[in-house]
Amino acid sequence: MALIGKLRIVKSRCERMEKMAQRNGLRHTIRTLNGDTYTGEWKNHLRHGRGTQVWKKAGTMYEGEWKQDLRHGFGTLYKLQPSTEQYLKVYSGSWCNGKREGLGKGFYSSRACYEGEWVANMRSGWGRMDFENGDVYEGQWLRDKPHGQGVLLLKNGNWYEGSMKDGKKHGHGRYFYKDKCQVYEGIWVDDMPRCGTVSECNSRNTHTPDPNPLPPLMLKDAQAVLKKAHNRFCFMEKPEQQTIKQKKAEKPDIEEEESTVNIPVKD
Repeated sequence: MALIGKLRIVKSRCERMEKMAQRNGLRHTIRTLNGDTYTGEWKNHLRHGRGTQVWKKAGTMYEGEWKQDLRHGFGTLYKLQPSTEQYLKVYSGSWCNGKREGLGKGFYSSRACYEGEWVANMRSGWGRMDFENGDVYEGQWLRDKPHGQGVLLLKNGNWYEGSMKDGKKHGHGRYFYKDKCQVYEGIWVDDMPRCGTVSECNSRNTHTPDPNPLPPLMLKDAQAVLKKAHNRFCFMEKPEQQTIKQKKAEKPDIEEEESTVNIPVKD
């Protein structure tokens, strides 16, 4: 009986130790044998909630939301720079099942960055890319390349608007030459113009295109508006003008009365 009692005590103690070792809720930093660390929330031994993971060998760090041990929700990924020993942003935005998914911003250098939609860690959907050389592309993307309709603004002031395929001008599009005030419109194949026309364009139209242009303001019936304004103006009179007209209207009556006065004539 004494042995059974001791076994029960040992079993109870082991259960308490195991329960204490379970990773649930907010915990202090957990270190692994390879040097990785995680600080944050847990659920059933899995990273779940908000937390920060540092991968020592890869030199990367993630801060944000987790779901069942995967990056899920909003979070930011950093990369360690050996020269400065500082972490620089690589991506900040939405995650889904461990991958960049949804709206987010990717950082490639001090000048190059992408902001828009992501699918499976790749730029896909609608987005804007500022390139290192100063060029800017805004439009549709597919598998990390411009693909679909978009506008490409070059550093020299020229720009292209039209169809893109695999990162190249392909299909119908227009290319504006700012210095020459000319525009080429036609078919493109693999970044090269194939069939189209070159025409002169108004210098006023060579400005950088607005991604959200305002429609031109136009009257539905200009003649009707002018007629209405003319009629309204004719009926509007100042008090002084009305007095003058009244006096002019009374003057002929006086002259007529004077002309009808009988003057006696002496015999």
